[in-house]
Amino acid sequence: MAHIAYLALGSNLDDPLAQVKSAMSALDTLPHTRVLNRSSLYRSAPQGYLDQPDFVNAVVRVRTELAPHVLLDAMLALERARGRTREFTNAPRTLDLDMLLYDDLALHEHGLTLPHSQMHRRAFVLQPLLEIAPDCVIPGIGKAMEAARSCADQQLEKIE
Repeated sequence: MAHIAYLALGSNLDDPLAQVKSAMSALDTLPHTRVLNRSSLYRSAPQGYLDQPDFVNAVVRVRTELAPHVLLDAMLALERARGRTREFTNAPRTLDLDMLLYDDLALHEHGLTLPHSQMHRRAFVLQPLLEIAPDCVIPGIGKAMEAARSCADQQLEKIE
């Protein structure tokens, strides 16, 4: 059975633009998974830990037959393959992949919360998401467009 998932991509180390583009291509090669839509690429300032370079961000919509935890494991393997380390919260990173939505599933388990618990507070997620899914509804939150309005003070620059 096929499912629709939205995944966020981000990078701010080792040629972030190339990292995000490469990760988009790599996601399309996961078993039983195909990238259906890709947002533009955006530059955003870091949040939390501020003493680091700006990020390149994007969102993709995928069709997958993988269960949520299996898809997450594949995403984490892609991060590790590109040198991702987790030294501290909000640290600089070569690649960050987050599962935002998986169908309309609401889930809170060890290692996986759906929808992503912070997505409705992040312009660098919402703007690219709305580009490819303008009518998106975040389960338990509401319309992504409404959430994006509350992030209007977060600046993004469309770069590609």
